Amino acid sequence: MRQHDIVIVGAGLAGLRAAFEGITAGLDTAVLTKVHPLRSHSCAAQGGVNAAINPNDNWEDHAYDTVKGADWLGDEDAIEIMCEEAPQAVLDLDTMGAPFSREDDGTLAQRPFGGQSYARTAYAADRTGHAMLHTLWEQAIKLGTHIYQEWQMLHILKDPNTGRCAGVVAYDIATGKVETILAKTVLIATGGYGRIYASNTNAMINTGDGVALALKAGAHAADLEFVQFHPTGLRNSGILISEGVRGEGAYLIGADGKRFMQKYAPNKLELASRDVVSRAETMEIMNGNGKNGAIFLDVRHLGRDIILERLPQIRQLSIDFEGVDPINEPIPVRPTCHYTMGGIRTNKLGETYVPGLFAAGEAACVSVHGANRLGANSLLETIVYGKVTGKEMVRQIQEGTTREFPTYNREDVLIVERKIAELKARSSEDGYRQADLREDLTQAMQEHVGVFREEKSLKKGLKKILDIKEKYKKLYIDDKSENFNTDLLTALELGNLIALAEGTVRSALAREESRGAHSREEFTTRDDKKWMKHSIVKWNHATDEAEVDYEPVRQLGKERYKPVERTY
Repeated sequence: MRQHDIVIVGAGLAGLRAAFEGITAGLDTAVLTKVHPLRSHSCAAQGGVNAAINPNDNWEDHAYDTVKGADWLGDEDAIEIMCEEAPQAVLDLDTMGAPFSREDDGTLAQRPFGGQSYARTAYAADRTGHAMLHTLWEQAIKLGTHIYQEWQMLHILKDPNTGRCAGVVAYDIATGKVETILAKTVLIATGGYGRIYASNTNAMINTGDGVALALKAGAHAADLEFVQFHPTGLRNSGILISEGVRGEGAYLIGADGKRFMQKYAPNKLELASRDVVSRAETMEIMNGNGKNGAIFLDVRHLGRDIILERLPQIRQLSIDFEGVDPINEPIPVRPTCHYTMGGIRTNKLGETYVPGLFAAGEAACVSVHGANRLGANSLLETIVYGKVTGKEMVRQIQEGTTREFPTYNREDVLIVERKIAELKARSSEDGYRQADLREDLTQAMQEHVGVFREEKSLKKGLKKILDIKEKYKKLYIDDKSENFNTDLLTALELGNLIALAEGTVRSALAREESRGAHSREEFTTRDDKKWMKHSIVKWNHATDEAEVDYEPVRQLGKERYKPVERTY
């Protein structure tokens, strides 16, 4: 048995920023990650991070843009915290050495992004997440943070007497050993669950492990139906082409070679919010103005020098994965699953319904994004709420809320060990291989829970998911070894994906309105009287099902946030 004051699961930006708070406060802080920290999905973020740094900008306007972008489903107290803290959070990273792009006078360069009323997106060329993650990793190493590298969380422990989070059960991938790690507080910072879709921009590791396991441990999940489809994923691979490209002046054209966004967002055009642009693209493709299921992102008019200086990565991705050099040809793109607004429900400081268990970043639903996230607010959330939640975890330990290590039930560890043993012991007779079930699951989500949704199709999708859930009980794995058994790990990840897919579809079926990223064909308008509330998913262990409940949006009662029609 191991123990630390703070255990953080996930080594992306939110996790490492929280670790910085723990370790600098003098607490024994450990980070557990199933990949090397520099392979965390934060590294893939391209476009930038929002903050009202310019003297002509202000955080109140940033907050309003965020509330509006969230289609008035975001929690206003959390949004105000994020936007007010944003300038300092970015400057913290700058002070640590993050190599942000700069203007000639040495100030941080900022570009326009979708849904923003000001050019407030700081960036490091088109590799912003990469630059920020490496900076925080350097700090983690310098400060002596304990890293459990290539360890997979399999269970969240709770004190049987108090219900408080007691730590985690984890799997050492290198040795195959199941280990218990006790903690006074635990942070889930495991990212999103975009791998539930066949076409997505997410890393293979984004399987929602933290969200699903927190749900099974008694925490609530919120707003799972709100899945963001990014307008510019590469046609064949789904790999992301940053919104920063449109921020630099690129525009969208159809197969006819003409721009079309003026029909859907006459003011903001290509820099409308992501849900608006994704629906516009889908309509153009459905109406025959696409080619092979895609429309086109045109950067040719920017010129070779700007493309090479500011967009080098997107040029290389286009060449490598589509055979298109954007200097000479438009890039074929289509909407693809990118981000999950839903996650583990928390209060404004990141604490879940399970005392001592916290969540931050894409794994959390605090909720600063509501029904639709604005581009470059995701990196912002990670560093602000990594900081805010990290400080709250430190406070609870230092002020006596949880000075002692909780106890745990040994039977919880044995259940995990038995589950692994059963998977390895199961034969292929009348069983199912995880790769086949995963393909069925992701295709079902792609077909039935996409950009546009309707009741009949959603019910078909739910039926398929429940069928896959039943088949999962007969899952077998080919690899029976102990060391680096990726067959076992992906099988366990699949169980998490199935749970989250079920919660997503049940929430989507229940929400009879169109809001943000959730677009119902039978309910085409936003209904603030009935649906100004968060969908809350709870796990019923008696029935082994996701159940949907509701919780009001945290509103501040300010006149400036009064809901109006969201236009761009």
